[in-house]
Amino acid sequence: MDAFFESMQVVLSAMGPTVMLPIIIFIFGLILGAKPGRAFRAGVTIGIAFIGINLVIGLMWGTLSEVGQTIVMKTGTTLDVVDVGWPSAAAIAFGSRVGTLIIPVALAVNIVMLALGLTRTLNVDIWNFWHFAFLGSMIVVVTGNLALGLFAAGVFAALMLLMADWTAKSIQSFFNIPGISIPHGFSTSMTIPTIALNWVIDRIPGLKDWDLDMDMIQKRFGVFGEPIILGLVIGIVLGGVAFLPPADATWTDVIIKVLLTGMELAAVMLLLPRMVSILMEGLIPISEAAREFMNKRFGGGEVHIGLDSAILIGHPAPLTASLLLTPIVIILAIILPGNRFMPFADLAVFPFLFAMMAPITRGNVGRMVIIGTLASIVGLYMGSWMAPFMTEAAPAAGFAIPEGAALISAVGDGWDIWTWIMLWPATISATMGWIAAFVVLALTILGAVMYKRNKHTWDVLAGAPEEVEAAFD
Repeated sequence: MDAFFESMQVVLSAMGPTVMLPIIIFIFGLILGAKPGRAFRAGVTIGIAFIGINLVIGLMWGTLSEVGQTIVMKTGTTLDVVDVGWPSAAAIAFGSRVGTLIIPVALAVNIVMLALGLTRTLNVDIWNFWHFAFLGSMIVVVTGNLALGLFAAGVFAALMLLMADWTAKSIQSFFNIPGISIPHGFSTSMTIPTIALNWVIDRIPGLKDWDLDMDMIQKRFGVFGEPIILGLVIGIVLGGVAFLPPADATWTDVIIKVLLTGMELAAVMLLLPRMVSILMEGLIPISEAAREFMNKRFGGGEVHIGLDSAILIGHPAPLTASLLLTPIVIILAIILPGNRFMPFADLAVFPFLFAMMAPITRGNVGRMVIIGTLASIVGLYMGSWMAPFMTEAAPAAGFAIPEGAALISAVGDGWDIWTWIMLWPATISATMGWIAAFVVLALTILGAVMYKRNKHTWDVLAGAPEEVEAAFD
């Protein structure tokens, strides 16, 4: 059995989400009663959309990484924790013993919670189970206890189903994606901090009236407030800060690099929403089949399809906020006392981290930048704190530490508050780790029960409009 799970994990890791998700969607569609041809086309369309999203994210990653590295080289800053990026964190997670078993564990958790009526989310985003495995693998590193690592990973999976249900209505309303929820182990970490900080901002005179959503920006600045022009301007400014004045190149070459940076970020602002619209085209028949399935077998109600937060990042609000936060985070990393971590490889994951702030702040880019700045301060220290554990886990998972790097970390999941909540107690003792995991499990079950009893209030708290209907009967 162990050999089977290890082989399955290797195959799934090799396929990645762009192959895995279409297969899962096709099977899911057939189970829900969709016609085979329609389910097959939906799966292929979704796979194509993710390929497109990954290509655009790759463009943004290359652009922002070069900008960030150039700015840091100019300052002469040297920090000893190397950002190896979320793909490396995922490789470490899936390469661990917990990673080998995480897929059946997380699926079993989902089935049990559905059967008990504790969730209405069916999490088909199997690739992102690596977030659960990452927590479990870090706990195994600090305690040597595989059972605790697996249990904590399963609790994390359950918690994300609760978070997905809770934020579903706000996500669906703001991003116009019916039938979808986001059980993403990284993106949901911003939900509760954003609710709290948004509440504080609402009580600060002057700041509470600062309206900077995309409609207001476009109304105030006309064509210069359009997303693609904003991307162009932000890119040119970032490129100017990074590449001007020229050091070892001609003015002509540097000006070209600045303009290319602007055009590439303008392209990101245009292309990401287009890729997400293709994704939604593929999801529509599956959502319809899910709704019919629930009506026939359970007398109504609703089932949410749990997907990657990649479907959210095409919105211009989180994209704009993330681009504005890039230089802010680099400056913070340089000036914060005691910080050892400099984001490089993971600069492009900021839209994933900040996307779920958008419904809560009603798309107010100004508030997202303020909250994102405060969150980044905490994140930098968390990434520094995580480095020894991630560095120790890497060799056991078969991950080669980059030459010259003493310590490694990543924004995803080094900045994940959910990981910290259960990992920090485990660093004290395995007993404390068990206690923390059971407390989180108890709070998750309690939260699921409370949500069922008063859905409307919880939905509005998470950013759904006041007039939204309760999610389920």
